[in-house]
Amino acid sequence: MQRISKFFHNVIVEMRKVRWPHRKELTKYTITVITTLIFFTIFFTLVDLGLTQIIELLP
Repeated sequence: MQRISKFFHNVIVEMRKVRWPHRKELTKYTITVITTLIFFTIFFTLVDLGLTQIIELLP
């Protein structure tokens, strides 16, 4: 029981050290993530379509 109590105490201590992002930073990070997801979605879709076309050309 002592170990569990110490664990949660340490969690609380560490969470007090966390610096949460401000609204402007959070907006910037969110836009970066969404842009990256869109880019990779388009990229892998094009790669998939290209490979599908190549495979269909094979006898």
